[in-house]
Amino acid sequence: MSSGPDPSGRRHVVVVGGGVAGLTAAWELTRRDENVRVTLLEASPRVGGKLQVSEVAGVPVDEGAEAMLARRPEGVELVCALGLGDELVEPGTTRAAIWTDTLRPMPTGHVMGVPADLDALASSGLLAPAEVDRVREDERLPATPVIEDVSVGRYVGERMGRAIVDRLVEPLLGGVYAGRADVLSLHATVPQLVPYLRDNGSLVAAARAVTAGAPRTSAPVFASLRGGLGRLPTALASRCGAEIRTSATVRELRLLQGGWSLTVGSPRSPEQVTADAVVLALPARPASRLLAVESPYAAADLAMIEYASTALVTLAFPAGAFPEPPVGSGFLVPASRGRLTKAATFVTTKWPYLAGAGIVVVRCSVGRHGEERSLQVDDDTLAAAVSAELAEAVGVTGPPIETRVTRWGGALPQYAVGHLDLVSRITAAVDRLPGLAVCGAAYQGVGIPACVASARQAVDRVSAALADT
Repeated sequence: MSSGPDPSGRRHVVVVGGGVAGLTAAWELTRRDENVRVTLLEASPRVGGKLQVSEVAGVPVDEGAEAMLARRPEGVELVCALGLGDELVEPGTTRAAIWTDTLRPMPTGHVMGVPADLDALASSGLLAPAEVDRVREDERLPATPVIEDVSVGRYVGERMGRAIVDRLVEPLLGGVYAGRADVLSLHATVPQLVPYLRDNGSLVAAARAVTAGAPRTSAPVFASLRGGLGRLPTALASRCGAEIRTSATVRELRLLQGGWSLTVGSPRSPEQVTADAVVLALPARPASRLLAVESPYAAADLAMIEYASTALVTLAFPAGAFPEPPVGSGFLVPASRGRLTKAATFVTTKWPYLAGAGIVVVRCSVGRHGEERSLQVDDDTLAAAVSAELAEAVGVTGPPIETRVTRWGGALPQYAVGHLDLVSRITAAVDRLPGLAVCGAAYQGVGIPACVASARQAVDRVSAALADT
């Protein structure tokens, strides 16, 4: 079976991958040029990637990302363009805690855990006085300019001591990347600090410069959609104007004279789909496999990007199970505590529109890079272990009314030291292939706005290629 040229003469672009990046690419392509026909091919039975929502005890709770950075505009812009701007909601609170010996409020004035306000750090009780004094030494140490990339944990630890890495930097990085501070790249994960560290080695000074330069606005930092961010892929799919095919695995990608050929489906009944241009909106490993023949250098670099597997355990309790109503948006857990849970969100506190009905919903994140074995238990065992840790942390009593366990294998790309150089090599190699682009969380950001921006850049490239032919 074959899919050939469009009888109407429209150019054909195939988007491989139906997560938010792929759906955005399809949306952008059809909006920009009515002479382009788009087919989106998704290997799984549904589109949306790691964005999905379902009910727990009657409350709609996201099974993947539950918020997006609102002060980076791309995600909110997309929601508004889809006609859903009136359904944007902001958190009732973003104040989080760190679970050390007890729940301690996260200090204000920091950049991904790097403190700008040392008095706030001291008053939080998160570090002992001697550990705070060690942090203060950063301002007196000789400069150690950041020229080449280095791990966040190593650089911060050398200048401020390991305590701040353990109790603040790593929990925050773990919440975003499910990774380890001693592996993750300073350039890729905290890029806003880097310009200030090239000439002045003081991390405190760099963090102060970043916070001082942040826009003074009352606009919310984060946003979601009423009913869950899992609604976003459905809205994109219904409005993007592309032909969307699920359970359509792309097995081969070949460059033709003037276009591309994709082998789709099972080995027993393959289908050949031809396209004028292709956007690969895939995780690194499947993108690597598809590029192995046409761009072996890009394929080799893509194969170097590792991923962390995670699980989200959502628990619904009667409000009376808590000795006091939960305060704040939730808490992070340092890896050194040896707990399964790495973060917990008080969903019905963070999102006030979900409150009521006498139910408190808590969403707990499990799994760090290199700790896949911790997830190799059945759902009931995982939920019971997380529930016991929640009881230890906040004193909740009795069993949950309902639980839901969502597992995401290979969920989060790890931006290891040298990641940005790796991405530069990948994009340079891909750019040498006519009418091909890549996008998604593997490259320059894991959040929804970053994926939207990545998709737009991919569309820029293939649109330019189509215009030149």
